[in-house]
Amino acid sequence: MTRIVIAEDQGLLRGALASLLRMEDGIEIAGEASDGREAWNMIRRDPPDVLVTDIEMPGMTGLELAAAIKRDGLKVRVLIVTTWARPGYLRRALEAGVSGYLLKDTPAEALAAAIRAVAAGERVIAPDLAAMAWEEADPLSDTERRLLRLAEAGLDSPAIADATGLARGTVRNYLHEAISKLGASNRIEAARLARAKGWL
Repeated sequence: MTRIVIAEDQGLLRGALASLLRMEDGIEIAGEASDGREAWNMIRRDPPDVLVTDIEMPGMTGLELAAAIKRDGLKVRVLIVTTWARPGYLRRALEAGVSGYLLKDTPAEALAAAIRAVAAGERVIAPDLAAMAWEEADPLSDTERRLLRLAEAGLDSPAIADATGLARGTVRNYLHEAISKLGASNRIEAARLARAKGWL
């Protein structure tokens, strides 16, 4: 029996996934989480075989969950199921140790098969995305990415400095570097371009 936790912030979709997977032989729903932090607490308390998770969620993203699982050495395999068909996301997912990456329009039978394959130690990637994963490398550092997310949320340099504990000049330098790397004219455009590529 393969035990899974489903992490998905959209309640209707989370319920539909759980209902479909309960009908599959050999798969047991060990838990359902409405955000990344709840999923992380479930996983630490009672590790499943596979975490089936979206990417964008409150608390912790699916990629942050995968990175935390890898960092703590938990024997939990991660299968991303998302609407984000972006090579940047896939590349970051693979770097975070994710075992599978599928899109939400994947048929239920294929999802169940992917869960079983991932639990058995295989890697499962949506075919259309596999070839795209390495086409364009993410030029941003983790710090640049974090600061661009804050800029995208509407914070100015002083507010970003307060939120991160960095000096204002340091924040300006990081943002300037990110803007230059992306060929953008300002931080908002840089964040938009990075988001479109899947780098945020």
